[in-house]
Parts: sequence; C-alpha cells; structure tokens
Amino acid sequence: MASSGEEPRSGSPGRAGTGTEAAADAAQLDTAEDFEVLEEEEEEDEDDLSELPPLEDVGRPPAPPREDAQPPEQGAGDAAGDPEEWLDVLGNGLLKKKTLVPGQGVDSRPQKGQDVTIRLKATLEDGTVVEEDPALTFTLGDCDVLQALDLCVQLLEMGETALIVSDAKYCYGAQGRSPDIPPNVSLTLEVELLGAQDAPDLELLSGKEKIQLANRKRERGNFFYQQADYVLAINSYDIALRIVGSSSKVDFSPDEEAELLDVKVKCLNNLAASQLKLDHFKAALKSCNLVLEHQPENIKALFRKGKVLAQQGEYREAIPILKAALKLEPSNKTIHAELSKLVKKHADQRNVETEMYRKMLGNPSTGSTPRKYKDKLPWVRP
Repeated sequence: MASSGEEPRSGSPGRAGTGTEAAADAAQLDTAEDFEVLEEEEEEDEDDLSELPPLEDVGRPPAPPREDAQPPEQGAGDAAGDPEEWLDVLGNGLLKKKTLVPGQGVDSRPQKGQDVTIRLKATLEDGTVVEEDPALTFTLGDCDVLQALDLCVQLLEMGETALIVSDAKYCYGAQGRSPDIPPNVSLTLEVELLGAQDAPDLELLSGKEKIQLANRKRERGNFFYQQADYVLAINSYDIALRIVGSSSKVDFSPDEEAELLDVKVKCLNNLAASQLKLDHFKAALKSCNLVLEHQPENIKALFRKGKVLAQQGEYREAIPILKAALKLEPSNKTIHAELSKLVKKHADQRNVETEMYRKMLGNPSTGSTPRKYKDKLPWVRP
C-alpha cells in the first residue's frame, strides 16, 4: 500500500504483474490451452480475472525448489562472508538473510499489519540490477510484495541494512518477469528498513482511498492467480473484501458506493475462481451466491455456480442455472457448450439410475414372456 496512494507500478518486485503485464499474462493463460472462458465485454476492467477458467488447471506449476541455491560469493554489498553470518529464515536453505548494517535493536522491528517503507535493490545472480526503489511502502504480512520481502522485513531492525538471498520460489517462480527476470532464478535483495507506522484506520478512509486500497489488494490477488498460487490469491481477495465491507465514519457519494460494490463483485467472482482451483466447492458456491445477492443476473456468477454444482454431480440443479445465464446472453458459445454437456451427463446419470433400480427390483427383461400359472394357490377359495 503506497503512502502516495498511487497505483502499483508494473514490474516492481513488490507489486509485480499488475497493469498491462497482468493483462498480457491473463490473455496468455486464456489461450494456452482449450479453456472454457466466458466472453468479455470490451469495456470491462482488463484486470478483472473473473473470465479466467473456473475449473481447469492453468498449466503453470509452481517453481520447483532449487537445492543448489547458495548465497553469492561476490555481488551486492558485502555478500561474501562466513556461512555462520547467514540466517536460514525458513530452515530449508532457500531463503537467507545477512545483516550488513546493524539496526536499532530487536524492539524496533516492525509488526505485521504495519505500513513499512524500505529501500530496495534487487539483482540477479550475475550482479545485474533488475530493480531499485528508494522508498517502497507496503503493508507487512498482507502479501503485497514478494514473499521473500514479506518474510524477511519483519526480521529487520529499524535502520538495519540486510542482504536477502532468495530462491525463485519466493520471488517470481517459474514465470519470471519479462523481460528482465528469467524463470526459476534466485534474486539477491539489498534492503534497508526506513520506517514503520500503523496502517490507517479503515473507518476514517475516504471513499476514494478505500476504493484504491481495495483495488490494490485485488490486483495483488490477480497476480497470485496468474502465478497459479491460489491460496495467496484467496488471501488477497479476502483482505480486499474486508476493506470494502469495513464500517466507515465518512459519508460516501453514490458513485463511490457503486464503485465499492463493483470492487466487491469482482473480488467475489475472482475468489470463487480461486476456490474452484482448490476444489473448495462449498466456499466457491458461497462466493457465487454472494455475487448473485447483489447482482442476480451476473453471468459470470451464474456460469460459475452452474459449473461448481456440475462438478459435484448436481446436474438437476446446475442445468436451470446455466439456462438462466444463456437466456441473458443467448449468443455465448461457452454457456451453450457447457449446458449441452450437462444435459447429456444428466441423461446418462438418469439412465444409469434407471438400470440400477431395475436390477435392484429384479424386473424381468422386456423380451421375456410372463409365466402363466394354471394351478390356483391353495389358500384361494374356488
């Protein structure tokens, strides 16, 4: 969360994947495989990832752990040193921290939830500088930045300068960052903690400030979705929804209220998409229903609700929902295809059930002739 209130810069280690790069990544995901994607209106926000495939895998596995990740022998600052000087942050050798300039003591360390400001310099293993920011501000613990920063900055003392060597897993992973950061590469981050303060009171934010803050969290969720990290995507969308739903002591204009509702709907749609990726069907269904409470004719929510019900085998319930979506947009080929598929599956399901009941009841086959008994039963009187 930048103190200036500006939108996140595309390509920054703290806020990668937003803006045009995020749109390009989303488009690549849509066309990489035969995904079932809702057609988008041209005027819609290009960062709204509700159109991304609701159930199919994105085909981007997380970056595999690099067992050979080591602190650089030479490079930024005083990277070389005795191995004992390096702190193995997670105990797996993939994220290490070394103090270059001591800070003001352990008591000066920032707390999660505070807004921190750092000086950042990021380099590749060969020493190439890929990012410099004299004052990067973000909310600690909200996953607003690279995981390497979020995990390590909370260990810094005020005024401390440290070197962080991170495996790609905690930076840009298997995707990298075009054009300057290749896939699956480690980064060396030189970080100085400049300041820390409590985050602003949500109740006192103006409508514009609340919208900007919620959108930044949503965009971060979009970045994680594109990275196929659906757990962190859900975390960011949840934070955005908490911001939108927080009480306020400030009056908002009707336009601001409408924009906050729009942000909420986008977050819920994207949240449902992320939950579906993790097979969290109950949660995804709840997210879809929340959208439909505000917008009963939201095609994305209807389509996704039908998909999640179908995924659970509830074809009888899913079919009318998809029919409602198709009625709203009769030309949508994706809904046509999904509805046709479900109708066939439902018919097959009924045939299987019918055959099962026939066997259970021992019904004779249709080709057999019933046996006629001439003898009367002994207890039937003539």
